[in-house]
Amino acid sequence: MSTNRLQHSPLQPEAAMHSFIVQAGDPFVLEIRRGQNVRIVDLEGNQAVDTIFYNARDYSDRYSAQDTIREQGSIYLTTGTNLLSTEGNTLLTITADTCGRHDTLGGACATESNMVRYALEKGYMHACRNSFMKGIQSWNRGMDKKDITSNINFFMNVPVTPEGKLTFEDGVSDAGKYVELQAKMDVLLVISNCPQLNNPCNGYNPTPVQILVWDSNVQ
Repeated sequence: MSTNRLQHSPLQPEAAMHSFIVQAGDPFVLEIRRGQNVRIVDLEGNQAVDTIFYNARDYSDRYSAQDTIREQGSIYLTTGTNLLSTEGNTLLTITADTCGRHDTLGGACATESNMVRYALEKGYMHACRNSFMKGIQSWNRGMDKKDITSNINFFMNVPVTPEGKLTFEDGVSDAGKYVELQAKMDVLLVISNCPQLNNPCNGYNPTPVQILVWDSNVQ
């Protein structure tokens, strides 16, 4: 089942308390407080943003793709989706979305999967699991490789075929499109701005994204 609920946000960029640019291939880590709103902006279009959310008070309680898909009855994420954790908590809710749908089945690229899917000589190429590891190591709160679990691929187009297979296709996003979420509890945001060059998820040209954060009392 696919949902597509386009919704613009009333929040203005100039009122944001934080604004960050994440370059292609880079990690990004930030704690988002309950009630705050975070927007991920696809600055140039067709960029996949691999993202994991954790309960900021218990990192073992983290985003669950399975629970989120089951509860909403859809394999794609968009406006109105509650992002559920492994303990059944609502981490965040998608409150605005100008792209229309986001993937949570395709997972994060790794050097190993690059070699299996594309060619052995691709093993040297940077991948999202490398960026996730770099991000959590820089955060330095005791997380390690086992804590990199199911993730969301914001703006990424991963259709499911009638046979149940996943395909990586050209993105459905465009320059300036965004997804916005409101934290329902204190959460840790960990991003890998995908460096993948072997399939069209980034248009074979990874680009920067912007992260904006508004305080809970901003309307």
